[in-house]
Amino acid sequence: MNKFVKFFTIIALCLTSMISHNAECAIKYTPKNPVEKVNKSLSMVEKKVRGAAVKVMTGGGHGSGTVVRYKDLTLVLTARHVTDGPLGMEYLVSNADEQRTAVLIYQSKEHDIAVLVLKKEFYHVKPMTWKPTKSYDIGTDIVYSGHPSWHKLMSFQGRVVGYEDTAGSGTSLIVSTYGWFGCSGSGVYTTNGELIGILYGVDVQYIYGVQIQENMIWVAPIKNINIDKSLDAFCRGTIKNYKACR
Repeated sequence: MNKFVKFFTIIALCLTSMISHNAECAIKYTPKNPVEKVNKSLSMVEKKVRGAAVKVMTGGGHGSGTVVRYKDLTLVLTARHVTDGPLGMEYLVSNADEQRTAVLIYQSKEHDIAVLVLKKEFYHVKPMTWKPTKSYDIGTDIVYSGHPSWHKLMSFQGRVVGYEDTAGSGTSLIVSTYGWFGCSGSGVYTTNGELIGILYGVDVQYIYGVQIQENMIWVAPIKNINIDKSLDAFCRGTIKNYKACR
């Protein structure tokens, strides 16, 4: 019998660092159209996913997120462990040129998914349309953009390579791509622009010490949440007649 047994675990990819953050109201912002050189080989979907990607600031670091338009609400999807405060807590959300405040309105500890609503929209972030995929078979090609480590926004490609059943959280997707601390919360999309799920971890092996498998990431399927139910707390607490709350 082989005495070397391989154990797997998942490391949440929320980057911890000593960073100070200013409140949105303290930031002077002059609207401008940021210029970014993007090679023509990047597909239209990849460009859209990149354009909707944001950094979600925590008390001592950051995760990633995706701005999504659902009916008449502009939401930020991220991982629950990135925004692990109580409902109603505010977080700074940023891209390369702007910062906005978003309010936590839903979190699923079981599936590691969180939803925030933006208090004010970005000038130069174009939200993805809410379009969850109905299937994600093994072999499905994916794209996502996130903020690994202290790097600026990066865009990645990959493929669904398997499924895993994790205790208490049901089925997770295993994707062959690149992931690192800071990428948690990134929206993972099909090449047709359909949302597959939320990136929440990277695989780790314990063989002769700790070995991080940065090319094997874990994704929480977006079908694990009901978007309308995720808005319940927000809709009960607002006096505005949003279409998304009807």
